[in-house]
Amino acid sequence: MDHHAEGPVLSRTLLVGVALPGVPGRAAVELDGPRVVWTGPADAAADRPADRVEQLDGTLMTSAFVDAHVHATASGLLVTGLDLTGCGSPAELLDAVAAAPGPLVWGHGWEEDRWPGARLPSRTELDRAAGARPVYLSRIDVHSALVSTALVDRAPGTVGAAGWTPDGALTADAHHHVRRTALAGLDPAQRDLAQEAFLRHAASRGVAEVHECAGPEISGEEDLAALLQRADGPGHACSSGSAGPAVGRPAVVGYWGEAVRTPEQARALCRRTGAHGLAGDLFVDGSLGSRTACLAAPYLDAPDTRGRRYLAQDTLVEHVVACTLAGVRAGFHVIGDAAVESAVTAIEEAAARTSVAAVRAAAHRLEHLEMVDAGQAGRLAALGVVASVQPLFDAAWGGPTGMYAARLGERRARGMNPLAALHAAGVELAFGSDTPVTPVDPWATIRAATAHRTPGSSVGEAVALAAHTGGRPVPVAGGPATYALWDDDRCLRTVREGRLLHRTG
Repeated sequence: MDHHAEGPVLSRTLLVGVALPGVPGRAAVELDGPRVVWTGPADAAADRPADRVEQLDGTLMTSAFVDAHVHATASGLLVTGLDLTGCGSPAELLDAVAAAPGPLVWGHGWEEDRWPGARLPSRTELDRAAGARPVYLSRIDVHSALVSTALVDRAPGTVGAAGWTPDGALTADAHHHVRRTALAGLDPAQRDLAQEAFLRHAASRGVAEVHECAGPEISGEEDLAALLQRADGPGHACSSGSAGPAVGRPAVVGYWGEAVRTPEQARALCRRTGAHGLAGDLFVDGSLGSRTACLAAPYLDAPDTRGRRYLAQDTLVEHVVACTLAGVRAGFHVIGDAAVESAVTAIEEAAARTSVAAVRAAAHRLEHLEMVDAGQAGRLAALGVVASVQPLFDAAWGGPTGMYAARLGERRARGMNPLAALHAAGVELAFGSDTPVTPVDPWATIRAATAHRTPGSSVGEAVALAAHTGGRPVPVAGGPATYALWDDDRCLRTVREGRLLHRTG
């Protein structure tokens, strides 16, 4: 289900002189409440009925963006809490922890590959900086974390779990234990503030819909319920703090990452959580940065490991079969090439047990798909699977000297995030940020998709815009009045179905 706030509905309005991507000349767009009623050239707009006319003189107008993969509370905590993305050394991280206020220190964004010697601070050093407070500091990929002893002591089952180490970063099950405990340590007011901050921030970036990827390993039912309720609730005051109309919030489409075995379980879990589907971060594997993505061949910089596999193959198959029969969208988080093959094979087996038509109708999703090859892309296209991908991953970690090359070697790294191959095979692309892993920045995402670090892997701007706007780059007559106005990368206005979400000035 979609959740969106009741903001003010804009009156019948004629926007004249806008520039629409892919449309020659200046255009006019007539809006009536939640719908677009007419579009045409600007010089044909004089006789159109409207309560108000705005002359926009070449202002760029696009459909509002859809971010297909977000983590709202964690992203809001990055806005309101401890941002470690700029830390250049363990010493800087420890200083930031020592200066952080509050009884629980939640931080995100450290990346040891960018530090001299790639040395992590010890748990003893972290304990000293924290002053006996519980500390949770997620790596940039959110698949490992530095934690204090005080947090470990509050998280039963952490010591000795898969991914446990007495010093350094925790991964796998040990990481999931401490993350759940840290989230539980946030009081509702902190959570609400973080969610509100994230939704306002997304709207200010021209985003009118976000897909929250929740689950028992990444957030929790209470967190998802609070977010869906917040998106449904009344509008909030203008972010500038000045007098003016209340504005709405972006729509939230919730996904819940938990495996089921029967159609009845799938329907019941969707009803209980309010989720649109049982997809998103249902982890088949981890991440390349934390060396937990499941690979067919060992890591170049850690030849004793091929990563981690979190779900058995029969679990994948039964989950897709159950969701298909229930008419519920299924999906998985897959990054490594071995994990991708497991997911593709599972969806094919589900189609054999149900039907190709039923699987296609469900429009199952795979998140990230960083190491997918052309053959797998063709198999996914035949089954109608949507690829929820993040072009900014390539901008951050691609290229001959990036993290991908360090983990995999330059040859394997060249095949990462093959957007052009997925599009050429006929796979539907849905662009997102995976925030807080990469920022909510739609135009940076478009640029990353159109200027891939690997030659031949880029897509054109029209394809990229469609992938980031739910398939509709510009407003069209008869469609929803969901749009954004732009001055270069600066969002001037975000509107969803005629309801104001954000306005600059």
